[in-house]
Amino acid sequence: MKLANNHIGYWLVVLLGLFVGSCSNDGGDEMTIVLLPDTQTYAEKSPHILSSQIDWIAANADSIDLVLQQGDLTQNNNEQEWTIVREAFSRLDEKVPYVLALGNHDMGSMPGKFADTRNSDLFNSFFPVSTMKKLPAFAGTFEPGKMDNAFYLMEHGDLRWMVLSLEFGPRQAVVDWANELVEQHPSYNVIVNTHCYMYSDSTRQGEGDYWRPQGYGVGAGVGADAVHDGEQLWDQLIRRHANIRFVFSGHILNGGVGNLVSINDAGFSVYQFLANYQEGVKGSKEGGSGFLRILKLNTKNNTLRVRSYSPYTDEYLVKDGHDFTVRDVVLTHE
Repeated sequence: MKLANNHIGYWLVVLLGLFVGSCSNDGGDEMTIVLLPDTQTYAEKSPHILSSQIDWIAANADSIDLVLQQGDLTQNNNEQEWTIVREAFSRLDEKVPYVLALGNHDMGSMPGKFADTRNSDLFNSFFPVSTMKKLPAFAGTFEPGKMDNAFYLMEHGDLRWMVLSLEFGPRQAVVDWANELVEQHPSYNVIVNTHCYMYSDSTRQGEGDYWRPQGYGVGAGVGADAVHDGEQLWDQLIRRHANIRFVFSGHILNGGVGNLVSINDAGFSVYQFLANYQEGVKGSKEGGSGFLRILKLNTKNNTLRVRSYSPYTDEYLVKDGHDFTVRDVVLTHE
């Protein structure tokens, strides 16, 4: 269900208090995370733009701790596009931990059929577990031999991190698995990385919103195969754990951005961000112009600096919702 109007108003007040304009952080340990949402148009039409993003990450790998991709790696789920994507990301192998999410355009019964089934054979042939498990931070998968749902463990200073990468419209069985994993790692700060969660009005995706998982073929699943939108993921997974801190997603068009802070059942803030620059987002050019997100988490000052940058055009996006600092970020220390 969507948030009631009075709840939306409350969280907008919270956001006004926590999200402020550009500033720099002085001193303290810093963790850098790069978000790389919806690369589908680059795979289909402009592989040189994807290359510019990957080359920039590789060149700055010494100062980047983690790369998270939010799904829709391809547009048409065909071998030509997967070859482009695999070649690009292979240039990051052994240089920086990277995590891939499975989007609705990355699964289906045949190229051009989006999420009518959960067939992810091409994704798993180009990014097999046998290869991915050799990369830094990889810790395991939900299904043997399938990268559709995976988790990663890493440390930075005195902070432990778990990344849960969840499929488009996670099934009930996947949500149950994720709950068990988080419960088994109470000392880890958890990041949920998934294709579809936030909506462009800065609420979680729910009933009445476009592009819900329930509107695709996979949405017909029931029982263990029942899909979850953002609001359902919040209720059945994210709000239940004291140590889930961040949720990153893409998928949604319109303005392509949404920022929300919510309080979980333990009383801690959860920071939820939508970023999408792809073709079809209002104002986008060249499939997104190569924009990505750079997050700098200062663990001394407890701030999170968020900037949107394009290595392709060498410019920052300073519009509302794309350039801000979150203050008083509470993290779980060992």
